[in-house]
Amino acid sequence: MTYDASYDQPKRDLFDPMANPALFDGIRSKRVFAFLIDVLLVAFFTFVAGVLVFFLGIFTLGLAWFFYAFLWQAVALIYTAVTLGGPNAATPGMRAMGIEMRLWYGAKPYALLAAMHVLLFWLSFTLLTPLVVLISLFSDRKRLLHDIVLGTVVMNSSALHRV
Repeated sequence: MTYDASYDQPKRDLFDPMANPALFDGIRSKRVFAFLIDVLLVAFFTFVAGVLVFFLGIFTLGLAWFFYAFLWQAVALIYTAVTLGGPNAATPGMRAMGIEMRLWYGAKPYALLAAMHVLLFWLSFTLLTPLVVLISLFSDRKRLLHDIVLGTVVMNSSALHRV
């Protein structure tokens, strides 16, 4: 992970939907299917972690069973931070659908930003109901509320590598 400390040049927005419409073709539907794939993977990893916590609870005389209270949240948070904040800038579901995430000026997301992304996703869906998805209908880059707040953009990988 590198940090760009140059202040001489202001960062500019690299992803113009008018200049490169291929970057955002079909993003909404691809994000939905990527989400469903990621939900299945998180459920699988939560099951595996649940089995581990069960046996750990036997060895700790039931003390480790308190982890069950927040097991799926921890698994989902770690899953997103490691995959979305990793070198591919995409979760396995996103890679399967051919999309990836970038910051508005082109950098790849880092683990803390990926964790904040999933936390804001949960918060916005909890407080504002799933109707928050309607924001993508009015956004020029088909971004959701948490994307706009964090300054992230989800795009087609193939078109991104051509640009």
